[in-house]
Amino acid sequence: MQRETRPADTVAGVTESAVRGTGDPVLVVHGTPGGIDVAEAMGRFLPSDRFRVVTMSRPGYLGSTLDPEHASLDDEADRFAAVLDGYGIERAAVLAWSGGAPAAYRFAVRHPERVRSLVVAAGLTGRWHPPHVTPVEWVVTHTVAGAAAARIAAGLAPAVVIRVAEAGVSSLRRRRLDEHVRDVLADPVRRAFVLDLATTGNTSGRHRPGWRNDVRNLGAVEDLGLRDVRTPTLLVHGDADTDVVPAHSLRASVQIPGAELVTLPGGTHFALWDHHEASALQERVREHLSRD
Repeated sequence: MQRETRPADTVAGVTESAVRGTGDPVLVVHGTPGGIDVAEAMGRFLPSDRFRVVTMSRPGYLGSTLDPEHASLDDEADRFAAVLDGYGIERAAVLAWSGGAPAAYRFAVRHPERVRSLVVAAGLTGRWHPPHVTPVEWVVTHTVAGAAAARIAAGLAPAVVIRVAEAGVSSLRRRRLDEHVRDVLADPVRRAFVLDLATTGNTSGRHRPGWRNDVRNLGAVEDLGLRDVRTPTLLVHGDADTDVVPAHSLRASVQIPGAELVTLPGGTHFALWDHHEASALQERVREHLSRD
C-alpha cells in the first residue's frame, strides 16, 4: 500500500505526517524521544486493508518544527486535529505510547468529537524526568556518534542490543531477562520492533528540539483532565516496566470513566509489541481501535 506524505502547516509550525491504507482511521502518536519512524513501527500491526494509519513526528522531532510560543501539550493536541484535517479525516481512533500519551489525553479532552476510541500503551499521566544514566549510556542515547554506533551494533550484535534495550526499560534480570531476550530474538516481528526502537531512541540531531520540549512539558504534568475523557479507552502496561511505572496507567484507569486496563506479567516498556502475548493483545487493540 502506497504511503502518502503531506506536511501540515499550522499556527504552531509544520508537522511531518504520512498516511497509508484504507478503512478505520487511526492516529499513531510516538513517545519520547521518537519521530515518524517510531510511529510507523508502532503501527505495523495495523493492516492497510483494515485501517487508514496516520503517522507523524511530534513537535520538534525530525521534520516537525517547534514554535516556542506554541509548544504546550494543548498546542500539540491541536496539531493532531490539524493533521487529521489535512487528510480530510473528521474522526479517528488514537494509539499513543509513553511520552506521547499526555498530548493524546489532551486531544481527547479538547477535541472529543474527533476521537473515536483511544488505546494508550505505557502512557505517562504524571510528571516525568529523564532517568540518570552512566556516561556510556549518555553517549549512546544523546549523541550523533552514539546513534551511529547503535545502528552498527544492531546489525552486528542484535542479541546484545536487544538485551541492553530490554534491561534499560524493565526490571527483568538474570534468568527472566535471558528468557525474554531469547523469546524476542526467535520472533522476527518482535525482534524487528525492539531493534528499530534501539536504533531510533536517540535525542541528538533532529530529535533534540522535541526532546527538550518533552522534558519541559512532561516534567510539569499535573492534571491532564483524565476525568473529562469520554472516549472508550483501553490501557496497556507491563508490570516490569521501569521507564514508565505501571502506576501511571493505574491512575488513568481510575480517573477515565469506563477505562479498561490490561496488565501484562513480566511486560517491559515495549510490552504491546514485544511481550510473548503481544499477538493476542494486538488483536484486542485492533478491535478496540475499530470501535465506533
